[in-house]
Amino acid sequence: MKILDRYILKSFLVPFFATFLIILFVLVMQALWMAFESIAGKGIGLFFIFKFLYYTALVVSSQALPIAVLLSSIMALGNMSENYEFAAAKSASISLMRFMRPLILLTLLISVLNFLSLNYVFPYATLKQKNLTNNIKKKTPALALISGSFNSEIPNYQIKFDEKYGEEQNLLKKVLIYDLSSKKGNKKIITAERGKIISEEGSKYMTLVLFDGFYHEEHIPKRRSVKSMKKMPASNATFKEYTFNIDISKFTDDDLDDEKYTKSYNMLSLGQLKDTIPAMKSSYDEYLISKSKSIYIKINAKELHKQDDSLSLAKFKPEVLNNFNLSGKISVLNAAINNVKNSTTNIKTDKKSIQWKRKILNLYDIEFHNRIAISLSCLILFFIGAPLGSIIRKGGFGLPMILAIIIYVIYFFVNTFGRNLAEESSLSAFVGSWVSSIIMIPFAYFLTRRASKGMGLFNIDVFLHPLTKFIKKAKPSE
Repeated sequence: MKILDRYILKSFLVPFFATFLIILFVLVMQALWMAFESIAGKGIGLFFIFKFLYYTALVVSSQALPIAVLLSSIMALGNMSENYEFAAAKSASISLMRFMRPLILLTLLISVLNFLSLNYVFPYATLKQKNLTNNIKKKTPALALISGSFNSEIPNYQIKFDEKYGEEQNLLKKVLIYDLSSKKGNKKIITAERGKIISEEGSKYMTLVLFDGFYHEEHIPKRRSVKSMKKMPASNATFKEYTFNIDISKFTDDDLDDEKYTKSYNMLSLGQLKDTIPAMKSSYDEYLISKSKSIYIKINAKELHKQDDSLSLAKFKPEVLNNFNLSGKISVLNAAINNVKNSTTNIKTDKKSIQWKRKILNLYDIEFHNRIAISLSCLILFFIGAPLGSIIRKGGFGLPMILAIIIYVIYFFVNTFGRNLAEESSLSAFVGSWVSSIIMIPFAYFLTRRASKGMGLFNIDVFLHPLTKFIKKAKPSE
């Protein structure tokens, strides 16, 4: 290795390790602060806290690496440019790309290491961290429930709600519950506008109080023939307040080292994700077909084609209700209203269930593509930071830090925005995961090209020349 290459690598590695450790510390402390409410007052020893910090550091290290590469490349090349080292290199016929060659090779190595970390270390650390966090949360069951998704941690129940609030985080908004406690196969669905969780430390039961809701139970026969499904009895009721107890004895007695969650999308390697996704897509397609058949049977769609359009019937009588007395009219209208409400509730429930299953599938698909994109982000951000450092000609922590934060915030925001759209199926998993890279690559090319030609960030003359030319033409000649 040449002396110049060693000097360039040293100039890069010193700020790289410094910034990496600083960023890693900030991210770990942020995670600890977010989990503080779950840990505080639970009698958790320092050993488990250090274990949590260790696994968290392994999880966020892949996120810290791209930021460290971006910041250190701006600082290293900014220092060299500020000290006129580039000018000396140019006088010796050394181009910018030759100057950056050892750093490019090093960044490629960092990208490979980040890929290996994301494929092997990240899933393991996520598994350990999530299970440890969930086991700690189970000391207070209300804290274990997460808004916006179905919670299946409590045995025999799937609970979903839009928001959790209150001083104790035990108040819920827009609650949806699948009650699977019956062993006879009965399907129970409970919806409520509001809910409250009441639990006492050491108690084997958690009380759930629901307000302003609807209760639906389908009594499914043992033999699910088409004929029996048509005559399937169901119980429906509205309520102002509904209270029931949930057995959480198995939920609260778990050891902190217990690993119940091993199949989440972020706990699998790329190979496991690649094998899992096709099976999930097949299962999702089968679920859609099943729901379609169920709707087809329930609405008796087979017979609909035999019926003429009611509006085109010559004998259509809008005064059909006049054939009934007042009590009969009320009974008919109430029955119609209840049927509409039940149908609407079932359709909304099925819609939410389908959306949730599709979102889970999208999360697996996004995770696969996102890991590859994050691995390459180190290289992409280097080709932004290095040319930018040579252009601005400013080292230290001041301006480079500001520029690095702005660039990474844009990158992170676009990445998050793309992933969110992909989760909701507004974008494909591939586009949602790669959209930030697709935007940053042209920017990296633009900066590298201008830096290699010795041009500034923007050529102000390009904007001023047309204006100057116009003024000269407009000025009257003497």
